[in-house]
Amino acid sequence: MVETRSSDVLVDDLFRTTVRLRTYVDAQLRCHGLSVSRLRLLRALATTTEPLRMRDLGEALGIAPRTVTSLVDALEREGLVERVRHPTDRRAFLLTLTPVGRTVHAKAEEIDRAALATATSALTPAQRATLLDLLSTLRTAVPDAPPGPLE
Repeated sequence: MVETRSSDVLVDDLFRTTVRLRTYVDAQLRCHGLSVSRLRLLRALATTTEPLRMRDLGEALGIAPRTVTSLVDALEREGLVERVRHPTDRRAFLLTLTPVGRTVHAKAEEIDRAALATATSALTPAQRATLLDLLSTLRTAVPDAPPGPLE
């Protein structure tokens, strides 16, 4: 097995922990035909006040347009997401959850909550508070990424 490391054991451990949490939650969701990626997309559509364009959804989730298209296509085939023409931009579609999509989203949120509660159950309330504080400190210390190259 090839092991990749950064130059900081703390960062390595943060990444390993994040991957392990995501893998665990994803496995719980997959038992119900879902995934973390699908949940994130359903959550974004469920919590917005108005339908989203695919481009806006991709930007909000930090995923590539091709990935958004693949996810939306699959969710649309399953009757969870609906595309409607944008009223003023003929090239764009707006995305909304169907009633079935709202039901599936609610179930996915329950599974996610239970999985994360299990995954973090070893932490005491004080440890949770300390960890939240430390992660906030670390996140605040990281500078914004510089803009990418011009296209």
